Amino acid sequence: MKTHGSLFPTIISVENLYRAAVDAARAKRHQPNVARFFLDLEGNLLQLHRELKDHAYLPGAYFNFLVHEPKARTISAAPFRDRVVHHALCNVIGPLWERRFVYDAWANRAGKGTHRAMDRFQRFAGRCRYVLKCDIQKYFASIDHEILKAKLRGLLRCRETLWLADLIIDKGCPPEAVSWYFPGDDLFTPHERRHGLPIGNLTSQLFANVYLDGLDHTVQETIRVKGYVRYMDDFAVFGDDKDRLWGVRQEIQGFLAGERLRMHDGKSRVYRTDEGIEFLGFRIWPSRRRLKRQNVRRMQGRIRWFQKQFELGEIALEEIGQRIRCWIGHAAHGDTRMLVDSVLQRAVFSRGRVAT
Repeated sequence: MKTHGSLFPTIISVENLYRAAVDAARAKRHQPNVARFFLDLEGNLLQLHRELKDHAYLPGAYFNFLVHEPKARTISAAPFRDRVVHHALCNVIGPLWERRFVYDAWANRAGKGTHRAMDRFQRFAGRCRYVLKCDIQKYFASIDHEILKAKLRGLLRCRETLWLADLIIDKGCPPEAVSWYFPGDDLFTPHERRHGLPIGNLTSQLFANVYLDGLDHTVQETIRVKGYVRYMDDFAVFGDDKDRLWGVRQEIQGFLAGERLRMHDGKSRVYRTDEGIEFLGFRIWPSRRRLKRQNVRRMQGRIRWFQKQFELGEIALEEIGQRIRCWIGHAAHGDTRMLVDSVLQRAVFSRGRVAT
């Protein structure tokens, strides 16, 4: 694999830092920490440039909060100036990794995303009788720092760039602790090895794709399957031989153990594609797809919350409309017209009395 050096001057250039600040602030300019940074944008960018050039830069403390959709997760938000650095790093090294990534890795890449991943999944479902649907248990919390750094060094040879990447990895706030054992471990190994990336960083999204890049190439180029789709830690392997797919599951499980990752046993099995398979919030058949019931129930609960907040004057109708339109746009990627109509019939807003 070709390696790349002399990247750091480009990463820390004021021009790249300015672009990074604009990207990091997109749709967040109203937040107090973002607004403060932009009050003296030139001074703050020059300060970051000097700190990075002198290797005096140190990341700040994360702010952690819990979200419950679609499942409980801890999100770690870095200070805005650190998010600028994350964008600056990804602006330069991201395209280098993009050339390496396989076509069918769909998460956090330009021109990809959940809806195109679902299209690809459905296309393979229409061609194959079976699908091996897999999930990696506590993926972000399990990413091993030593293994990740070795993977970065497989493509990058710029020592200063690697210093910055290592600093972001080491100073990150892991989402939760995991203590799993793998072949060759002694009693203390899981506690001695640093692991985990904060969910929420742009760098974490890139590093998470880097970490599973070897899996992508192994499945497509060594195991050689009829179809493969991966969206972060959810992935599917397609074929017409059920027994062969169970064998592929064993091969993948062995590969993941070498990366110190565990497959989620309860969510990793072979299905018939004509049964309809849950993937990225939808249930997908070869010729149709429906929103998962949990998604609909969450939206119904969210509408009730909007109604209460609107009655109290805590939220504007314009903001409610924007959020509902986003959900409609997402739901439109399935066969959901009648379902959406039934949900929206209850979306009545009044300042006088909460609709029930």
